Amino acid sequence: MNESASGLAFAETREEPLRPVERDYLIRKDGRTYAAVHVLADFWGASGLDGAGVVEILLRGAAKAAGATVLHVHAHEFGSEGGVSGVAVLAESHISVHTWPEIDYAAFDIFMCGDCRPDRAVAFLDRRLRPRRVDIREHRRGLVE
Repeated sequence: MNESASGLAFAETREEPLRPVERDYLIRKDGRTYAAVHVLADFWGASGLDGAGVVEILLRGAAKAAGATVLHVHAHEFGSEGGVSGVAVLAESHISVHTWPEIDYAAFDIFMCGDCRPDRAVAFLDRRLRPRRVDIREHRRGLVE
């Protein structure tokens, strides 16, 4: 409390500057709240798994299909073996892949938070790679309630 010249007390008030509302990246679905969805997708009998350039295009396309924001993509080709490892770092987490073209196999790891749709990333990859079989496991990470 401060005292004015007249001797009357008054409460000092300060207005806090308005802060922008920060985006909440938590997922709320089926009565649960969690940090992210983690999809592990094994593609068997897929084609087009050799080449860092192809993998980079796949990662960017999958991220776009899911509604994610790509920050950086890196793909590394393993010379004579022909396999590729790649990662797309996203504002909403990541998508990574490791390929074994000699057995027509690719292991995708799709980890996303917020409004992103990892199921759409898987659908994009399925359309592009045309595998004979896809095995999918989905995990809710960072379960809050």
